Amino acid sequence: MPLLNIHDDALTVMETLQSGGISIVQLDVAYLICANRAAAIERIFAAKGRSADKPNGMLGNWDIFEQLLITDKRQRDIVRAVTVDFDIPLSVVAPFRPDAPILSSLEPESVARSTKAGTQDILLNAGPLADRLAQLSLEQLTPVLGSSANRSETGSKYRLEDIEPDVLSVADHKVDYGLCRYHNPVGTSSTIIDLQDLSVLRWGVCFEKIRDILQRYFKVALPPSPHALTL
Repeated sequence: MPLLNIHDDALTVMETLQSGGISIVQLDVAYLICANRAAAIERIFAAKGRSADKPNGMLGNWDIFEQLLITDKRQRDIVRAVTVDFDIPLSVVAPFRPDAPILSSLEPESVARSTKAGTQDILLNAGPLADRLAQLSLEQLTPVLGSSANRSETGSKYRLEDIEPDVLSVADHKVDYGLCRYHNPVGTSSTIIDLQDLSVLRWGVCFEKIRDILQRYFKVALPPSPHALTL
């Protein structure tokens, strides 16, 4: 019998979000606090002390990526190489289509809190639960919007019990799968790449592998990570 009930847990998360609630879930890169309705998103921002200048990201998969983000072939090839061919988690930022079906159920306030200057951040390949949630969100047109489950500027959390009480207390539902796969002492989550100019917005997990892939196969030289730890 499997130890993790990903199917049922993902359904419960989606039901929580659709009812206006907040969920905390384990991803490979860090614990995530997520919502869908505008009021719930505001509760998350307040609990985290998160700046309005920092938009939410969206859990995604390849189908969401292609539907929502405006990219060219080379950009798509880069994302596929990292997330599919080499099976590495990656967050990407690119211009988005406001009329994409995945956004059709969102309140304007939810869109405003989850986009910036016409761009959207999508996290891909962040583990089995993330993948299942992304598929359900596409089928049900219910985006999973959020950020790492921690007080802002305190570093990502890799165990549910390490999340600050103020953040834990606003969650209506929690999925505790124990220690995250890519836990690290730096406290960083996914690497974020801006696909428009291939700049690094965050040096995160698996960055050196991502850097090698882009150099080796696409002749793109990303700047080295400033972290002392090689992730």
